[in-house]
Amino acid sequence: MLNLDRLRTLHAVARHGSVSAAADGLHVTTSAVSQQLAKLERETGQQLLAKNGRGVRLTDAGRLLAEHASRILSQVELAQADLEAQRGQAVGELAMGAFPTAARGLLPAALVRLRAEHPQLRARLEELEPDEAVPAVMRGDLDLAVVLDWYNKPLPMPDGLVKAPLLDDPADVAMPAGHPLADREEVELEEFADDEWVSWPKGEFCHDWLMLTLRGAGIEPRICHMAEEHHTQLALIAAGLGVAVAPRLGRGPIPDGVRVVPVRHTMRRHIYAIWRADADRRPSIRAALDALRASAAEHLAAEGTA
Repeated sequence: MLNLDRLRTLHAVARHGSVSAAADGLHVTTSAVSQQLAKLERETGQQLLAKNGRGVRLTDAGRLLAEHASRILSQVELAQADLEAQRGQAVGELAMGAFPTAARGLLPAALVRLRAEHPQLRARLEELEPDEAVPAVMRGDLDLAVVLDWYNKPLPMPDGLVKAPLLDDPADVAMPAGHPLADREEVELEEFADDEWVSWPKGEFCHDWLMLTLRGAGIEPRICHMAEEHHTQLALIAAGLGVAVAPRLGRGPIPDGVRVVPVRHTMRRHIYAIWRADADRRPSIRAALDALRASAAEHLAAEGTA
């Protein structure tokens, strides 16, 4: 009889590409992964791993069993979803991910609502950028994630995922209070052709979007500073060190010395929740989606009265 935990360990090695990465993904030690794989080799009577330089690779038998493990684990997910659906209650654990401004602007209220309405559900949050969250959901490391794309740059979405919209988030241009355009009611991106920009770090989805959008407006970006946190970006702007795109969700108070001005041709982020199709019937997924939608509605109502 094949052990499910050991199949899950082999599957993790196959998808992560190494024992150490599999251990990180499973939140166990590398020695625990090695022990599980050694027991699985004894159970199957087959060599599943072979040395490959300093690492390991799956043998033919290992790849074959890993493919079966993927299908078996998917069926287990379906079985758990069906049992949870039959019970009709959101119970157990729910691993959630969200990009930073959603983790700050949506998730606290959603998690409080989940705790109050579903006390038997243990939800946990991990802050992840969309390009990290999507594969984490696909791998099963996360049950649900809040991700984004931009009005002119969709986020690639693999088959096997379900998505549900939460809200559209407008973005303004943040600039020093002494900037010539700071007192305007609206601006156009083209008016910042001679400015230096504060951006997200290279390689991030939003950095790539900013490069695409500025170049589409005829601006060759002059990136002077890069910072992951919006609060850091705004601090740099308050010091007079550039301008930046400033989405409204999770933005918080604007520091002294900074002005934010809407863009005439509105720039929007589309924010939505994603989860695996084979978990679609889980009441915990539905409960989390309801809580996120309620949190999004509260944010939009607050924006409307601001």
